[in-house]
Amino acid sequence: MSHAVLTPDVRFEGWTTETWTRFLHLWKPRSTPDREATRPRGAVIAIHDGGKLRKLLHTKTGRLDPRGPWPVPLAELAETHAASWALSAQAGALEEIMERFGARLRRSDDLVAQSLLVVAIVREMMAEGAIERWPKRLQNVPPPTEAVVRRSIDALCPDGHTMVLGLFRQGDLWTAAAARRRGTGFDVLAGPEELRARMGLLSGDWRRDYRHLARAVEEQYAPLAMGCFAELDRFRDLQVDPRPGAWGRASVVRDIILAPMPVGIRLALGADGARFAFESFRAVVGRTDALRRLEPYMATARETLGKVAGDRDLSTMLGFDPLEALRALLRR
Repeated sequence: MSHAVLTPDVRFEGWTTETWTRFLHLWKPRSTPDREATRPRGAVIAIHDGGKLRKLLHTKTGRLDPRGPWPVPLAELAETHAASWALSAQAGALEEIMERFGARLRRSDDLVAQSLLVVAIVREMMAEGAIERWPKRLQNVPPPTEAVVRRSIDALCPDGHTMVLGLFRQGDLWTAAAARRRGTGFDVLAGPEELRARMGLLSGDWRRDYRHLARAVEEQYAPLAMGCFAELDRFRDLQVDPRPGAWGRASVVRDIILAPMPVGIRLALGADGARFAFESFRAVVGRTDALRRLEPYMATARETLGKVAGDRDLSTMLGFDPLEALRALLRR
């Protein structure tokens, strides 16, 4: 049987233009405030053939004059045209992608399978040199297999349950998104407007009010399998925080609340915290000869934790750290 991320009759409900825009803005790449106004924006796309540049396009300003030296490093091309990223492709590369896609596509392939197939073909053509991109933010992130994606979804949200992200700001619910699993896919993607009335009067303390949001989701849709709740600015900081154990520390001090917390997430946070402890310990033992003898024991403990997590750890299932991938995508 074919599996899908979204069911054929999926419903989008409970969104206003403002709350939907806020939700999308959460996943928008960003830079530090001091260079936000002047940072490069958009992409520059170069089409070349026979060692000559045939077309040049900027996603913000439109067509550019292709006359000039070629080939040039994509980083230099992006800087010249004030773009944040660059892509070059041989003439006919897009047609080749579609031909390979059509030749390998099966009638039973759903959205997940089709998306992974496109990713595999593009990576294949990058390896062949037909397509090149800059910067290579996800260079070390392997594409997950179809089976891995499905196991990960099952681990996070079993059939008949929901997941919710709730973000608060200045005591109010800023935006929220709930997804309900039905069978092999999600049949509802709901925003906060359907839930506000069920939440009742808020106290202004999100660490208390998140329970009202969780209850509203369960009353309106289905039991919660995973909930993630936080204050908006702290959540956005965590999205790009590169420090080991950042999410684990935030969970311990309740800067972010995960409730319920699937086993895979719990183990991933535990491993993240162990990594933070290990790195901190190494910094300390570097100053003390007596403590340096304990470093092998810490390394063994860290390795043991990884083995205990096994296939239940989301990072292990995917083959890469999803938090690191998120940081790479959002970081400027």
